[in-house]
Amino acid sequence: MKILNAEKLAVNQARRAVLAMAEAGLQAVDTRAATRASIKLEDNRLRVNDQTYSLVGTKRIFLVGVGKCAIEAAAVLEEILGPKLFDGIVLGIDDGETPKLKKIKVLLGTHPMPTEKNVAAAKAIVAMLDSLTENDLVIIVVSGGGSTLLCLPEAGASCVEEGLVLKQLFRAGADIRDINIIRKHLSLARGGYLAKYAYPAQVISLIFSDVPGNDIEYIASGPTVKDVTTVKDANAILVKYKILQACGLKHCGLVETPKEGKYFSRVQNILFVTNRLALEAMVGQAKALGYQPTICTDSLTGEAREVGVRVAAELKDSAPKSVRLYGGETTVTIKGHGQGGRSQELALVALHSIQPGEVIMAFASDGRDNTDAAGAICDTMIKERAARMGLDPNVFLENNDSYSFFEKTGGHIITGYTGSNVSDLLIALKE
Repeated sequence: MKILNAEKLAVNQARRAVLAMAEAGLQAVDTRAATRASIKLEDNRLRVNDQTYSLVGTKRIFLVGVGKCAIEAAAVLEEILGPKLFDGIVLGIDDGETPKLKKIKVLLGTHPMPTEKNVAAAKAIVAMLDSLTENDLVIIVVSGGGSTLLCLPEAGASCVEEGLVLKQLFRAGADIRDINIIRKHLSLARGGYLAKYAYPAQVISLIFSDVPGNDIEYIASGPTVKDVTTVKDANAILVKYKILQACGLKHCGLVETPKEGKYFSRVQNILFVTNRLALEAMVGQAKALGYQPTICTDSLTGEAREVGVRVAAELKDSAPKSVRLYGGETTVTIKGHGQGGRSQELALVALHSIQPGEVIMAFASDGRDNTDAAGAICDTMIKERAARMGLDPNVFLENNDSYSFFEKTGGHIITGYTGSNVSDLLIALKE
């Protein structure tokens, strides 16, 4: 089970249904299961989904991974490749444990803010890629969280400056595209740089999308993808949000990304796992339970508060026994000093409009909605409990303190690390 507190939450039919759908969605995008199902090694052929790559003439196979899915994917790829795997490094997020793999070296970095630990790990990855030859193959696993992990500022700059810039971008409610355009131009390991270092080796990049719209250029800031943005674009975003003034910086060490076509001539970027897998699995579960599901979008964006209001209104107008499904990533403009995340804030604002027989469940597919909670459930049970406790949702909203509200009212979704990362998911059900 991915949802650890499902039994505690499942106190009525509507809740049991949304929890079953969420569980089906999370199981469908489990990194180990998805990798094992989609990659096969047959003699001297490597099959990735419906594409086959000949290994004839390949002298060495390397593996590099970055992000929240990297270690899980690497564990399976190590099994599949067996003795054909020559060496590898994966860089994951430090959650207090250091997983051990047989041949692949596991490095851990910080998230969501970079530190020197990330810089050292990025340098180790660059050193490995720099050693490759034209007869080598490197499989690169790219997943959400990779942007922060691949912090490698130019000489004279530091991860501290990047952290200041990121904090201000988050507070301003900048969307992931704007944030990752800045990130690409703050590091010598993003925006196509890993492809440059790997050249002239063959590169197969397996990309786990956590970005609305699945534009691979922005997933983990596109370390293996030719970047179409420039330093000029990044500067325009800094001006748009008045970032340098807010940080008290004169500059933040922007660098240009590789543009020369040869570095990408032997790179195959594969969109490997997306939230569509989760949404389709939730559709199947909804139908099995007797509901009529609709995938409203797999590219949900916008201010969490506005999206929450809209989702609640759309649910109110829906027919009985309907389920509305969404995938994507909203933003939160931070004005208060509380704790919370996109999904919890969305659920909290929807609470005002929720009606009997309706449930809205919003959660992060990686199990971390900027807190140790994956998200929250919103229904009249939570609404009534808050009223009995004298809790005003608006007070918590004003302080961006959705975490405290759902902690007090018992509405948190708890999963721990799920083994996946395909953006946020949202289920709106009407009995």
